[in-house]
Amino acid sequence: MVGRRSRNNGITVDILLRAYSAGLFPMADSADDPELFWVEPEIRGIIPLASFHISKSLAKAMRRKPFEIRFNTAFEAVMAGCAAEAPDRPSTWINATIRRLYTELRQIGHAHSVEAWEGEELVGGLYGVSLGGAFFGESMFSRRTNASKICLVHLVERLRQQGFTLLDTQFTTEHLKTFGAIDIPKSEYATILEAAVDRPDVPFENLPAQENPR
Repeated sequence: MVGRRSRNNGITVDILLRAYSAGLFPMADSADDPELFWVEPEIRGIIPLASFHISKSLAKAMRRKPFEIRFNTAFEAVMAGCAAEAPDRPSTWINATIRRLYTELRQIGHAHSVEAWEGEELVGGLYGVSLGGAFFGESMFSRRTNASKICLVHLVERLRQQGFTLLDTQFTTEHLKTFGAIDIPKSEYATILEAAVDRPDVPFENLPAQENPR
């Protein structure tokens, strides 16, 4: 992972947004490590919104409507869920500085959460950053089968509906590839990114979740 490390605790939300617009994002080695470092991958993961697709099994599961999907009602709880240890994730990079910065981004309308609820229990979700016509996915978690996957489907529907042009996943995984995620070189990503962020901020708020997103 290519990264420029800095122990500078003076990172602000303005610096963070400028970094995203330049193709960088912050990470930490662990939740207990106060150091943040900037990451600029040579190969970038994205999900082309026009070719996003879901499996037949997930479509079948969604027709049962197992969860209520909400947007931006429990951002900090979603971050906590993403930071919590899980069987497939024994450690996390989401430290206290990351939580503070992204909570501040949420307060100014540049960070968002998609949440899966079972009654009044949060059982899955994801969060990310919006800037111009770009959405940068940060992390997701799931406490029920398919919860985070269904949140991703609703995110993509929201992005399509509002006219976003870039869904950045940072890296690809086998899991994300099942939805159509691809790897592209940094130079191609930079061109797509510039076109996406060189736009007025695309609205994300004040829309209900779709009943049957595709």
